[in-house]
Amino acid sequence: MPAFTTLLTEVRACTLCAEHLPLGPRPVLQLHPKAKILIAGQAPGKKVHETGIPFNDPSGKRLREWLGVSSDVFYNPEQFAILPMGFCFPGTGKSGDLPPRPECAPAWREQLLGHLHHLEVTLVIGQYAQRYYFEDAGMSVTERVQTWKKYWPQTIPLPHPSPRNNLWLRRNPWFETECLPALQERISQILSR
Repeated sequence: MPAFTTLLTEVRACTLCAEHLPLGPRPVLQLHPKAKILIAGQAPGKKVHETGIPFNDPSGKRLREWLGVSSDVFYNPEQFAILPMGFCFPGTGKSGDLPPRPECAPAWREQLLGHLHHLEVTLVIGQYAQRYYFEDAGMSVTERVQTWKKYWPQTIPLPHPSPRNNLWLRRNPWFETECLPALQERISQILSR
């Protein structure tokens, strides 16, 4: 555990891409070697940057609803590891937040994942995380989420839970009727062990 603690301290002090971050570096992640569920997200939004709490925004509220878990369970690092592709808020572009900074994942991701020996499932949220995790990079988020059973039960691709995706959810009602009940059952089984 000392090696893990040292690594986590280094990550939280990271300034690798500080010059590119409009609000400066503030790595936001949640990790513990006993975690059973990994959430591979994109990058923190502005509100998350301000609070330093992962998914402490409307996206997080929806994600917890999708998973069927309370905030207390979600923020227990021995249950949920939250490891985005970029740990700091990358800034805002014309149509939302900018992509995660490209320096972050190569610098830290594999080292951190090397300490997670109890993972039972990885939830891969949004296009940037899916590009990293899946070899079929040409698929859209919709196509990949539609084929979620192909990756089941170890890896589950999900759309981003952002309120900006309300239109996507309306256009893809199968996600809430087919995928979410199976996801909630899987999460419940893991957490009950």
